Amino acid sequence: MAREAIFLSIVALSFSISFAFEPSPLQDFCIADLTSSARVNGLACKNPTLAQASDFSFSGLHLPGNTSNPTGSRVTAVNVAQIPGLNTLGISLVRIDYAPWGINPPHTHPRATEILTVIDGSLEVGFVTSNPDNKFITKTLQKGDVFVFPVGLVHFQRNVGYKNVVAIAALSSQNPGVITIANAVFGAKPAISSDVLAKAFMVDKSVVQMLQAKF
Repeated sequence: MAREAIFLSIVALSFSISFAFEPSPLQDFCIADLTSSARVNGLACKNPTLAQASDFSFSGLHLPGNTSNPTGSRVTAVNVAQIPGLNTLGISLVRIDYAPWGINPPHTHPRATEILTVIDGSLEVGFVTSNPDNKFITKTLQKGDVFVFPVGLVHFQRNVGYKNVVAIAALSSQNPGVITIANAVFGAKPAISSDVLAKAFMVDKSVVQMLQAKF
């Protein structure tokens, strides 16, 4: 009997861990009430009797993003902020446009795994595994190729051609979040001490201060 109890406890724990990110909804949908001030893990639901098609739709993903910026890329997000009906459903979408040799710089999604499909062009992609291995896994994708970035790992994309590239990516969260590594490290507000960063990157403080000035 004791063994059965231990076994059931382990099973229950494994299920609780597997659903720890975004549990299945307890109703058909929970349309986000973007005007609510209620503080919950996610967004408060509006009255379901007020649901309408616009709560579940988004228009404009066919339009190219403006890549005239230092990185040469533009992410067009379609998450719960754009489609309130995504609230509690654990999924979202982005379109990414890349100018020739443009990059989506190294970043992480703290709450989502990402699966990316190249719609047109050639795209170098890669991610780095966690410490201590820090293994770099990379591949050059062509039109129609698919690649997965595991949740929380640092990853990037780069256009390796002379034409624009378009990719579509799905993420396993209504609100996956994004932490761009350079912005977080060198653009933190207030700034991380240059002494700390100089030791972490094993460079002179002047190098750190130069990089911080760019953010």
